[in-house]
Amino acid sequence: MLEECRLPYVVRPVNIGAGDQFKPSFLKISPNNRIPALIDPAGPGGRPISIFESGAILQYLGNKTGKFYPKQWRRRVKVDEWLHWQMGNLGPMAGQAHHFLYYKKPKVKYAAERYMNEVNRLYGVMNRQLGTGRYLAGAYSIADMACWGWVLPWKMQGQNLAEFKHLKAWFDRVSARPAVQRGFNVGIEWRQRKVTKQEEAKARKILFGQRARK
Repeated sequence: MLEECRLPYVVRPVNIGAGDQFKPSFLKISPNNRIPALIDPAGPGGRPISIFESGAILQYLGNKTGKFYPKQWRRRVKVDEWLHWQMGNLGPMAGQAHHFLYYKKPKVKYAAERYMNEVNRLYGVMNRQLGTGRYLAGAYSIADMACWGWVLPWKMQGQNLAEFKHLKAWFDRVSARPAVQRGFNVGIEWRQRKVTKQEEAKARKILFGQRARK
């Protein structure tokens, strides 16, 4: 969204494998100790504002710029529907599929199949919707931006994108956007860095089995 709107920004990495998300300075911005989070130094009234949750960030930027988030009420409702659908369905289910297919040791067959099948069902929902138009809510919007990143690792979710004709065409269409390509390349050097077995073991302890912190 920042690239699509040509907004200047500075990326501040948060190493969740090392526990950076639990630092008090980050919790002030993101109380759910999750990424992403955004700080706009020129927020409403000219004062800084911090926003956590990707859906809220997208809506904020859409409201601020007037781009990719229609002002016409009926069109905005459609965008909100698919944005909330991603937050309540595609994101959580795909995340669970990743966990049980790749991270859980030993494997739990029932859980892996449960979430893999649910992602497949959700792909079908998107495929039907995209059979009626080029984008999820009419014109290209923050709803498409929110969903694209969760379809990107389709292989990790045990899916075959070629089985979903309209979804694949949409995925390729969004992937071809220059701003999407620029955004994808942000931080690629961090994502491609090789992680040692010791770092992986430490990250597993930090990321999995979390409980409330007093």
